[in-house]
Amino acid sequence: MDCELKNTLESFKLYLEVEKNYSKHTVRAYASDILSFLIWQNEGNLKDVNYEKLKQYLTFMQKFNYSKTTTARKIAALRTFFNYLYREKITDINPAKGIHSPKRSKNLPKFLTEEETETIIRNIKSDTPSGYRNKVIVELLYSSGMRVSELSGLNFSNLNIENNEIRVLGKGSKERIVLISDRVKELIKTYIKTVRPLLNTEGPKTETTEDSPLFINKTGFRLHPQSIRVAIKETVNMIQLPKNVTPHVFRHSFATKLLNHGADLRIVQELLGHASISNTQIYTHITVERLKEAYNNAHPRA
Repeated sequence: MDCELKNTLESFKLYLEVEKNYSKHTVRAYASDILSFLIWQNEGNLKDVNYEKLKQYLTFMQKFNYSKTTTARKIAALRTFFNYLYREKITDINPAKGIHSPKRSKNLPKFLTEEETETIIRNIKSDTPSGYRNKVIVELLYSSGMRVSELSGLNFSNLNIENNEIRVLGKGSKERIVLISDRVKELIKTYIKTVRPLLNTEGPKTETTEDSPLFINKTGFRLHPQSIRVAIKETVNMIQLPKNVTPHVFRHSFATKLLNHGADLRIVQELLGHASISNTQIYTHITVERLKEAYNNAHPRA
């Protein structure tokens, strides 16, 4: 890639990070999408790109049978990129102005019933330091609704245990407070005092500070999201639960449980860290489905 295009792409990434406040994951995905487009057009002059050129690229993309979600993201990346170029007067026109994303079907989030969640928690082997840590993690995911990346990123400075509060850094580096139950509070206190010191069996022994990660692996370093996913999958496979259970499923289950028990939608939005209420409203579809199911099973003329 020539130097000018490379500089433009780097400036675009900085714009996404600083001005748009996008997450690192989104910045990485958008940059990759734009790079693919630049390679497709053989690194041609960006001023020569018009609406028809973009339509040709969209036709080319169809060969790869991307999902609607991936296609929508790639189109969003192109629109954001050319908006940026036009704003910065790098191009004279915005060829992406008339490009629209495909309509995405709203799939209902998968969730666990309260009984299924209790079954998973009961079957976590907590008689070892790593087993106890995994139990705390699952209980915390279900109790707080936090994302697995947020949980993995927790440091001691994030904890306000006595007040049943944890400060998390969410998408777009937005901070929020999540709440935990008394049960989870006691589990975390036991983990910190008794279990965490036993986990580091292979790494350097370092002093625990406010900046130390809460959840660590056997080398004493931060436990990454993928390790958490693997631990959950192993437990689910052991009890042969016929569902694909990921850390995010516990987040969905948390939201569904709150709404089923009468929580206000705005409160759930705040606890989940959703920027828009529309992201939270999808959970109301689940509760409506549950209402219909109960009605159909109970009403004599249903």
